[in-house]
Amino acid sequence: MAITATLKANVYGDEVRVKTGVVRLSFPHLLEKYDKSGKYQAQFLIPKTDAKTVEVIRSAIENAKEDGKSRLWNNVVPKKLVISMKDGDERDDPETLQEQDGCYVVTAKSKSRPPLFDTDGSDIDEEDSDALYSGCYVQAIFEAYPYTQDSKGIAFALQGVKKISDGERLGGGGYKADVSDFDDDDGFPF
Repeated sequence: MAITATLKANVYGDEVRVKTGVVRLSFPHLLEKYDKSGKYQAQFLIPKTDAKTVEVIRSAIENAKEDGKSRLWNNVVPKKLVISMKDGDERDDPETLQEQDGCYVVTAKSKSRPPLFDTDGSDIDEEDSDALYSGCYVQAIFEAYPYTQDSKGIAFALQGVKKISDGERLGGGGYKADVSDFDDDDGFPF
């Protein structure tokens, strides 16, 4: 059975619930809350070539805008909305985060720990903390919603993640020390 994106209605009848196709996990904070936000969260790298997932997410965003327009924004969609979906090709520094090239980047968050599933459908918990890592392939479920706080925008509430397959780990590259680096010929006084 092929894994494809779908759009469904939430409990209020708004079609804002996204089930992605196969996407890549990045910056996962799924077993413990991220210190900076105080929430469970992750980024999902959606290939621009996955037209179905992109279409579903865009539809969810438009539907969330309509919800915000009627409930929060006095029947007007603000001209300047913060949306938790970015174009990965439009980074400030093209030399960093190159895994975002050719992708849209969706950040989804949750106040409570979302359900996490391994490839066989079993639950992932703290003992399986290596199962979901930056670079593995997953399918995610999240819901677009409008907000009005410090700014106005559309965010995504993370509702669950299922691992689909392993992938090359992202980030963490760079220099790794070797035992020879600890030779005492460096002139340190101790």
